[in-house]
Amino acid sequence: MQLSYRNLRIWLEVHGLLPKSRVARSAWYLLAVDVFLFVLKKLLGLFKVSFGQGLGGWVSFLSFVVSFLFLILVYRWLKVKLLWRLRNRLIVTYVFIGVIPAMLMIAMAGASLYLFSGQFANFVVTSELDSQLRSMQAVNAAVANELAARLERGEPPVAESLEGLRRRDPAWTHHQVCAWLDGKVVPVCGSTPPFPLLASLPPQFHEITRDRGNLYLRAATTLPVQGQKLTVISSEPLDKDLVEKIAKDLGEITLYASGFESPEQGGTGSKPADTSKPLVAAGPSKNNGLVIRQGQQGMVMESGTETLRPSFTAGALPAATGGFDREITFGTPLPVVDWASGEQKNAGALLRVQTRPSILYARLFAALGDFAKGVEVILLALAIILGVVLLPLALLIGVRLTRTVTSAVAQLYDATKHINRGDFSHRIPVKSSDQLATLANSFNSMTASIERLIEEQKEKQRLENELAIAQEVQAQLFPKQITQLASLEVHGFCRPARTVSGDYYDFLTVDSDKLLLAVGDISGKGISAALMMATIHSAVRAYSLEGMPVMREPAAVGAAAGAGMMLASSLHGAEASPGTLLALLNHQLYESTPAEKYATLFLGIYDGRERMLTYSNGGHLPPIVMSEDGSIRRLEAGGTVVGLFDDRHYEEGSIQLHRGEVFLAYSDGVTEPENDFGEFGERRLIELVRENRDLPLARISELVTAAVDDWIGANEQPDDVTLVLARVR
Repeated sequence: MQLSYRNLRIWLEVHGLLPKSRVARSAWYLLAVDVFLFVLKKLLGLFKVSFGQGLGGWVSFLSFVVSFLFLILVYRWLKVKLLWRLRNRLIVTYVFIGVIPAMLMIAMAGASLYLFSGQFANFVVTSELDSQLRSMQAVNAAVANELAARLERGEPPVAESLEGLRRRDPAWTHHQVCAWLDGKVVPVCGSTPPFPLLASLPPQFHEITRDRGNLYLRAATTLPVQGQKLTVISSEPLDKDLVEKIAKDLGEITLYASGFESPEQGGTGSKPADTSKPLVAAGPSKNNGLVIRQGQQGMVMESGTETLRPSFTAGALPAATGGFDREITFGTPLPVVDWASGEQKNAGALLRVQTRPSILYARLFAALGDFAKGVEVILLALAIILGVVLLPLALLIGVRLTRTVTSAVAQLYDATKHINRGDFSHRIPVKSSDQLATLANSFNSMTASIERLIEEQKEKQRLENELAIAQEVQAQLFPKQITQLASLEVHGFCRPARTVSGDYYDFLTVDSDKLLLAVGDISGKGISAALMMATIHSAVRAYSLEGMPVMREPAAVGAAAGAGMMLASSLHGAEASPGTLLALLNHQLYESTPAEKYATLFLGIYDGRERMLTYSNGGHLPPIVMSEDGSIRRLEAGGTVVGLFDDRHYEEGSIQLHRGEVFLAYSDGVTEPENDFGEFGERRLIELVRENRDLPLARISELVTAAVDDWIGANEQPDDVTLVLARVR
C-alpha cells in the first residue's frame, strides 16, 4: 500500500499534477469536500431526508469556488508552458503591442461610428421637425400680416392666402389656423377654436406643445393692429401621419409621450410601438432626470413626475444589405411646452429611431454623387495594401528579428550550463556588432573574471572569520559578572554598529567599598577602533589593580624630546585618582597610536562608605546624575580628549550622591542618530530615563535602546550604542 502511494505520488509529480502551492492544495481539498457533499445530498435525497435539500447551496458555492481556483491553476500552467520560451514571450508581446491596440482602436472606432450614426439619425428627425415648424411659422406670419392689413382697411378678416395654400398643398388641410384680436376670436377657424389662446405668448413662437394630453406642432405670431393685439396660431398634430413622412427612407420611429392611449386601451393609435429593442438615449437626458426602465407593457421613460410610454410607431426598418449593416437604435428627447401653463420641459417627449448604416450613408453622401464611390474605391485600395502587403512584410521582419534574439539567448543559455559545470574556458562565438554581440562579449569577459572573484570571495570569507573571532574576543572584554556594592547597583550595555565596537565601558571593583566606572568612545570604527579599545581596557585595569607609575617633571634641562614625563615609583591601584589615570593614558596613547587616533574617556571612582563619586572627564559626553525630584547634574570636570595632545592635565571633580539618584553615562551613538525629525537628542534620553527611573536598570537600558531603534527606523545603525547606568541604594 505504501509503495503504491509512493508510485502514485511520483507519477503525479512527473506529470506536474502534484499540488504544491497553497492554491492547488486548497482547490483539491475543496473539490473533495464538494464531491462528498454532492454524494451525501444524493443519498439523502434517495431516503427523502429534508436535511439534504439544504446542502444544495453549499454544493453550488463550493463548485463556484473550486472552478475559480482551477481556472487560476490552468492560467498558471499555461503561463509556465507557453511563456517559458523567449520566442513565445516575444509573440505575446507583439500581440499586446500590435494586435490588442489595433483591436481596441477598431472597437473605439465602431463605438464612435455607432454613436455618430445614432446622433446623425436623431439630427435628421429633429431637423425635419424644425423645418416643419419654421414652415408653419412662415405661413403663420403671412396669414397674420394679411389679416392685419384687412382689419386696418375695415375689410372682413378673411385669409385668402390660407385658402389658396390649402387647395395647393393637401398637407395643410390638417392644419388648424385661428386668430384672436385682443383676446376675442376672429372668425377664421370658426366661432369656437379647437384650442385656447395661451395667456402669454412671445411675438414669434414655434414649438412642440402638449395640449390636453396630445402633442402638436404650433406656431404663433402676434402683431399690433390699431392699438389692439392680433394673435394668429397655427397647429398641426404630431401624429403617425406626420412621423411617417419623416420616417420615409430613414427607418422606424417610435414616439414616447405621456397622455396618449395605447391601442390596447381603446386609443386611436395605429400599430403598437416595439419596445423589445434596447434604447440609447442621446442628448442631456441624464441631466434632465430621464430614467429608462422596463415596465409591464414594455419600455417606459420617467421624466420628473411624468412617465413616457410608447404612443405609436411609424415607418419600417429595411432589410440589411450586408453583414455589417447592423441595426442602430438611438433616442433623443424632445423639448415640449405645456400649452396650459407655458412651462417648457426639456424631456417632455422622446423619439426612438431605428435605422441602418446603409441608409444613413446614402443620406450623408447623397449630395456627393459619384465622388462618394471614388472615396470607397480609395479606402478599399488602402485596406488591400495594408492587409496584403504591409502585414506579411511586418510579419516576416518580426520573425527574422525574433530568431536573431532567440538564437542569442539560446547561446547564452548553453554557455550558462558550461559555467554551471565549472567550465570557465567556454566562450560564445560573436558574429555581429549589435547589442546582443556586446552582451556576448560581456559574458565572455565575465567568465574570465569569475575565477578571480572566487579567490576574492575566499579572501573575504577569511577576513569575516577573523572579524568573528575578534568579535568573540572583544565580547570577553566587557564585564560579564558585575560585583554590586551595597550602596550602588550598576548596569552596562554596548551594541556595535559593525562587527566589532569602538565604544568601551567597564566596572572594576577596587576594594569592597570602591568601584571604578569607565565609559569611553574611540574615534573611528572597525578593527583599528576595537584594538585601541582593547588597549585602553587593558591599561585601565592594569593601572587600577596592579598599580601605576607616578609621573613627575624631567630632572634636567635638555631631556630628550617626547619624554615630557618621567616614570618613577608606583602607586597602588586603590590610591589611583581618575585625573592621574587619564593623564597617564593620554601620554601612552599619544606615544603609541597614530596622530589622528584619540578617544573620549570618563573615569570615576565611587566610594560606597561616603557615597562620594570622584571623577575626571576626558572629552566624553558629560554623564548625568538625576535626583529623585527629576533635577540633573552634569559631570563636566576634566580636560580634552585622550591621546590627541601630549602633556595634558585633567582636573578632578567630586559629587555627593544620595539614595535613589541615578547615574547615566552614554556614547554619541545614543543621542546623535537622525531621521526626518532630526536627532534623537539628549533631552529625549533624559525624559525617557526620568519617566522610568524606578524600573530595574536593565529594563531602563532596554527601553532606551528600543526608543533609539524606533528613531532610526529601517536605516542602518550609524554608530555604536553604549549605555552605563548606576543607582544609589
